[in-house]
Amino acid sequence: MRTAEEKSQSCPECGAEIHADGRFVSWCGACDWNVDPEGPHQEGDRLDRARRALARRHGEKLLGEVTAGGSLRARRDTFSLLAFAMALAVHGVTVALVVGGAWWLVRGWGGAGMVPGLLLLAVAWPLRPRGARLPEAGPVLHRDEAPELFALVDEVARVVGTRGVDRIWVDAEVNASVMAYGVRGRRLLTLGLPLWEILTPQQRVALLGHELAHYSNGDTRHGPVLSTAYRSLTTWHYYFCPTADPSVAEMVVNLLFAVPRLFLKGVLTLLDHLTLQATQRAEYLADREAARAASTEAAVGLMDRLLVADSVAVALRREVSRAALVGTRGARTSEAEPAEIWDRLRAHMASIPDHEYERQRRVGVRRGHSVDATHPPTHLRRACLLAGPSAPAVVATDDDRERLITAELAGARTTVARRIVREGFGS
Repeated sequence: MRTAEEKSQSCPECGAEIHADGRFVSWCGACDWNVDPEGPHQEGDRLDRARRALARRHGEKLLGEVTAGGSLRARRDTFSLLAFAMALAVHGVTVALVVGGAWWLVRGWGGAGMVPGLLLLAVAWPLRPRGARLPEAGPVLHRDEAPELFALVDEVARVVGTRGVDRIWVDAEVNASVMAYGVRGRRLLTLGLPLWEILTPQQRVALLGHELAHYSNGDTRHGPVLSTAYRSLTTWHYYFCPTADPSVAEMVVNLLFAVPRLFLKGVLTLLDHLTLQATQRAEYLADREAARAASTEAAVGLMDRLLVADSVAVALRREVSRAALVGTRGARTSEAEPAEIWDRLRAHMASIPDHEYERQRRVGVRRGHSVDATHPPTHLRRACLLAGPSAPAVVATDDDRERLITAELAGARTTVARRIVREGFGS
């Protein structure tokens, strides 16, 4: 169905008819004229580019395995075992600092010999293995505040072979994620409301299935040993970062810190490379679990929504500009106005023509891993889902459940919408 914004024109390269939409890039499906006017992004240094190239090879290799009838089952390869050993070594350094600090304290108790011990313990404390903290900003939902949403999460978790989550954090990102927090390893599900709002009910089930499956498919980076090692290494690297606009003394310190900083960056890069293939495999496995929970059709639909995620950002920035314009004109504001953002966002996404989805798929093929190397390109993940047998939904939601979940998220929808209007999107 053609939208009001669409019009026809001829391709300047091959003369084929183009159905153009003024809101999106005009391109030719016959010869790919103007399919990617911005060209591939090559941001980052040489290591970043090498990382993306390696990730692309891994992603295409895994896709080749599944399309040839191979298995994507989780497995511990040599690289994963080496990464695990490196993570243990990182924690071993922290243990050595604690033991050394305790030894100095006992040896020099009551005298100046205590100073080295206190210094070693002070260094070890922020490097200790620990889970992440709960976010301070944003609505964080508990079970008694959103029983139906938590019930849906629990149902999806059982299907993918894990347990549910303890808290749900709602933020303004076009994304979703899971992580462990606290000493007891409680689980936090982060739901980016802009992404949640543009999905169908079954696509939301697929999103939950994908995120929760990271706990059931052997994703090494979600394990406690590796995730805490990453956090410790990142903390070390932060301590050795150079001071901006340094004084003479600080310039000397920056120079002394250069070697350990480069060493830590190298260790982080190596650990990243060692876990890269297993992490990509985990993404494909999570997609498969998402399809099993919500249906292959819903999982593929989720991939399509992710392809046009940039359009969500454009629409929300337009909402920010609109709110600023309304404010300068002194127009009335109401309590209901912030939540209307989501209605307009859904209407915008529903109006995206099919040829824009196809363009984004072709752009993905051309660019490969242009941004995030830990995830296979979305077009490869979509192809992997379509290569396997079509799965029906195990978890099916209905209108009554959706109304209850919408009601439970009403406060969060208003809070996040107001934050987007007040602080801007992506700022």
